Amino acid sequence: MGNSIKIGIIGLGYVGLPLAVEFAKKYPVIGFDINKERVNELTLGHDSTLEVDDKSLQSVLVKDNPVNINSVGILLTTNKEELKNCNYYIVTVPTPTDKNNRPVLTPLIKASETVGSVISKGDIVIYESTVYPGATEEDCLPVVEAVSGLKFNHDFFAGYSPERINPGDKLHTVTKIKKVTSGSTPEIGKKIDSLYKSIITAGTHLAPSLKVAEAAKVIENSQRDLNIAFVNELAKIFNNLGIDTSEVLEAASTKWNFLPFKPGLVGGHCIGVDPYYLAQKAQETGYNPEIILAGRRMNDGMGQWVASQIIKLMIKKGHKVRESKVLMLGITFKENCPDIRNTKVTDVITELKQFSCSVDVYDPWASKEEVKEEYGIDLIDAPGTGYDAVVLAVAHNEFKELNIKTLKNGNDTVIYDIKGVWDKQMVDGRL
Repeated sequence: MGNSIKIGIIGLGYVGLPLAVEFAKKYPVIGFDINKERVNELTLGHDSTLEVDDKSLQSVLVKDNPVNINSVGILLTTNKEELKNCNYYIVTVPTPTDKNNRPVLTPLIKASETVGSVISKGDIVIYESTVYPGATEEDCLPVVEAVSGLKFNHDFFAGYSPERINPGDKLHTVTKIKKVTSGSTPEIGKKIDSLYKSIITAGTHLAPSLKVAEAAKVIENSQRDLNIAFVNELAKIFNNLGIDTSEVLEAASTKWNFLPFKPGLVGGHCIGVDPYYLAQKAQETGYNPEIILAGRRMNDGMGQWVASQIIKLMIKKGHKVRESKVLMLGITFKENCPDIRNTKVTDVITELKQFSCSVDVYDPWASKEEVKEEYGIDLIDAPGTGYDAVVLAVAHNEFKELNIKTLKNGNDTVIYDIKGVWDKQMVDGRL
């Protein structure tokens, strides 16, 4: 491939930055983001998402524009004009849902407008953002055509290669996860596959069409969502039966083909969002996806159910629920990761506050500023004492060996372990 390839990455978040850094080891790369603070932070050599370590990021940063020189490395910018000399554009912006769980394509449309303003004849645009089947060709590429004045599959071409980033996972990093690729023509598909294959050590899978690749991505997380919904329902049933769910799952897991899913709060940028994209498209075709939406209802309701269990335990121990003092340990959507996107811990907090509980939230991984801006919650600097209930919401390493005795308000403090990592003998309830 050589130095004729010049890559523009649009969106430098959890997906875009690790990808940009890997490509920058072999090609000239322009990393573009509309967030000035984010670009300034990265330019100084630090990634607050912790997906890329400082040493790796700093090793590929360049001050001169790499598309004008015959070298590798990455230039970070908020100026879309810097993208003009690229011939591959990779879109890695978020695809959230609104308060009614409907897909929000605004970031994708804006990114497509950016691509349209800089793309040239013969260039290729690749989308990695999770969407429903058909979104790339039906929603994104018409925008690129309209802004650029170029004709799709005649003047420029496209691909779809779904991201598979797992935030906080230092084992399954971007190059170690097999990559699905696709192109708008067979020839373009091979080019795109070859591009990714040059950095993905785990290999690639070339799908026959953009829609197949889009569908493959959206069902990956829908499948996980449904499996977790199943064990969440089991947790509710076994709770009523007085059976420990984790012990049941441990016993069942002795069968070779039993899937080892665990109950919990389903948040984050993928599992709690992607099924709604597939459901939306299904409904547009006249089909109501009953199983997918049932799984979503089950998982979306778990925060409220967990809170109700905590309240019941407090009442049983004789606590006055109103104005009781509760400590929530963790607010990120998963352990050992600063990502707070679509965290469902907030559902537990909101429900407890509905009962007039006073809730302290402590999370050494989360940004106080981000949590305040996104959820209106003020994180505390350190746990206090005298809590009527202590809830382990996120299994950060810091919490696994925590001395709970220093937090309790006597022997009647309710200890609830959502993640099931504390010793069973020391907790009053867990999923």
